[in-house]
Parts: sequence; structure tokens; C-alpha cells
Amino acid sequence: MNDEHYFKFTPSVWIVPALLLLMIWSVFFVERSFGVDLSNHGIMPRTFSGLQGVVFSPFLHGDLNHIANNSIPLFILTTALIYFYRAVSLKVLTYGILLSGIITWIIGRNSFHIGASSLIYVLVSFIFFKGLMTQYYRLMALSLTVVMLYGGMIWYVFPEIDKQISWEGHLAGLISGFAFAIHYKTPDYVKATQFPWEHPDFNPEEDMFMKHFDENGNFVNTPEPEEESEEPVNPNQIPYFYTFKENKEEEN
Repeated sequence: MNDEHYFKFTPSVWIVPALLLLMIWSVFFVERSFGVDLSNHGIMPRTFSGLQGVVFSPFLHGDLNHIANNSIPLFILTTALIYFYRAVSLKVLTYGILLSGIITWIIGRNSFHIGASSLIYVLVSFIFFKGLMTQYYRLMALSLTVVMLYGGMIWYVFPEIDKQISWEGHLAGLISGFAFAIHYKTPDYVKATQFPWEHPDFNPEEDMFMKHFDENGNFVNTPEPEEESEEPVNPNQIPYFYTFKENKEEEN
């Protein structure tokens, strides 16, 4: 089945990312409007109460700069995920939040870890590695685009780059996305045929264009078919045959 069956733009491509951002910004608005600090609902590693952050942490942000920096890449990457990997998109989003959160809970420092950056790293990792694994031209192009846009994010999985960020959450997202890229299978995409020679039953010996090339690939002029000319018929050359037949009525 060709790729047009899988790559279709539907309202869900932008509605799901928009709803996700709406939830994140709604929580931030409530915090700022009512003076509520919900950061204590983030991930606190290796504590029972800190497990709640596995679910809540992607929706919590420390300040306006934090949430603004996460919003644009989250929207772009979620849109790309749903458009190119529709069948597994919701699984990657849901399980990505859970798995990256659990890994952060295991390896993180003793402080609250909040923000959607872990999910962003899940998406970057999954889209990049999955595109390379499929060897399909559209998905590989998407992988290269992700590298160009967000390749610099790889440095923030190391602890000494910026001690103010949760590098553990970034690393957890990177690991989770790579695991999903291996686990989830994609269809065998087939490029839509646009030219006659792309069809499997194409026979070059019957194609008029291919007949202009010899067995070594050299261009040759094919002989033009001879026109059949109709010579005028001479009436004098038409043979006539006579058969004598007796009239029996005259004999009687």
C-alpha cells in the first residue's frame, strides 16, 4: 500500500498538540493567578510521594521562560509525530510521559523535576531514530530536519552543562524515545507510482522511449516504420474470366 494511505493531514494533527499546550498553559495560568505553587507535585526521585510527578511533571513549569521554551518544540514535534506516525502517536505520547518519568524518578537528584522537556526529548529521540531505522525517504528527511532544528539539545543530557536543568529528565526522555523506536513497528511504506517505469509489471522492451537505447545504454535512433503506399490499380491489368453457359430454353 502506498504512503498516501498513511500520511494524511487531518484535524487531529494539530488539535492534539493544541489541547496538550492548552492543558500546560492552563495549569501555569492557575498557578500565577492564584499564587499557587504546584512544583511540589513534580518528580521527587526515590520517594513514594514523588511518584505522582511521573504523571504531573510535564504540566508543571517554573516560570514564563521555562514554559515558553518548551511550548514551540512540543507543538512542532507532536504535530510531526501524529502526521508521520499516526498509528503509534498516542502510545508514544502516553508511555513516553510514564517511562521517562519513571527513569527520572530512579536516576534523578533529590529535588523536584518538572517541565515538558522530558517529553520533548522522547519525541526528538523517537522521530530521529525511527526515521533512520525505516530507511524510508520521507521519514529519513524528517529525522534530518529534527537534527538540524534540535540537534543541539543533545548536550543537555550531560550533568555539567547546566546544573539548573533536569539533565536526568532529558536523558530519560532520550532513552525512552530510542526504546520506542525499536519496539514500535511501522508499515512497509511504498512510494506512490507516478511514472510507467515505477510499476512492477513495466517491460522496457515494449516502452517506446526505452527502445532508443541499445544493450549498452547508448542512445540510438530507431528506424522509422515504412509507410505502406497504395499503388493505383490499372484497369487494363485486371484479369477477366468468361464462362460460357448454354441457354436450354432456345434449344427447346
